Amino acid sequence: MKQQPTPTASPKDYEELIRLIHERHDQMSKTYQKISVYLTQNPNEVAVQSVNTIAERCGMHASSFVRFAQALGYKGFKELQVLFQKRLATAAPGFEARIKALDNELMNREDRSEYGFLHDLVVRDIASLQDILERTSGEDLAMAADVIEGADTIYLIGQLRSAPVVELLRYILTMLGKRCVLLDPGGGLATHMARTMKSTDALIAVSFRFYANEVVNIVEEAQKIGVPVVAISDSTLSPLAKSAKVLFSVPEHDYTFSRSLAAPMCLAQALTVAVVARVQKDDTAPRIPTVTGI
Repeated sequence: MKQQPTPTASPKDYEELIRLIHERHDQMSKTYQKISVYLTQNPNEVAVQSVNTIAERCGMHASSFVRFAQALGYKGFKELQVLFQKRLATAAPGFEARIKALDNELMNREDRSEYGFLHDLVVRDIASLQDILERTSGEDLAMAADVIEGADTIYLIGQLRSAPVVELLRYILTMLGKRCVLLDPGGGLATHMARTMKSTDALIAVSFRFYANEVVNIVEEAQKIGVPVVAISDSTLSPLAKSAKVLFSVPEHDYTFSRSLAAPMCLAQALTVAVVARVQKDDTAPRIPTVTGI
């Protein structure tokens, strides 16, 4: 059974708190890990909501949040929450705030028709795309482009709903002339194919909650043998994070049937366009070759 974090001097600012959560995440109980993910994915909501509301959204009792805060050295959850409130003073609007603003702008409608479902998806996609602009650093994009450009062979893995993202990456990178290997789960060969990777190659992995075991295992093995990993996942606390050279976090704020791939697809395209610009020595109007004949 995993131990809870032991009390310590409490972090004095938001950045220090997040670093401590990351350091201790693997040793936390399942309950505390779930709390950690919510805190790191929804900092603006944590700043303005009551502990009871936050706990209800996580499907647990408020006392768990209080004990979590105390384990990190705070007297209670309100003392921890102050760090999120200070961050909010200079932070951009949160995901839920964006959705509300966009919904109002697009004529908020209680429409359960087919068009209503389209409206809801578009609003959430716009908010997600705005969110990745703020979460994604130019340094990480440049580092990932370096890894992809310099790799002898690019291995790609993404299963279940992540599969379309790596399929898109395979298509574009192949058209660019890069040697790509898709670690397809078909036939049960993905793990065996991954064992052909070398340190001069690269692995691009995409996985969201609930993370496919084979993807997580292959990413960990790649890191052990020195293969650089570029990962796209839903949290900086994702099981891919500890093995990734570069991790792009694309939070999923609503675990419903209608979860969209617009944001991770956009991020994947941005990575490939960055590589195209380098290969073509054209950072103003890079062009991906197209299939012109059959």
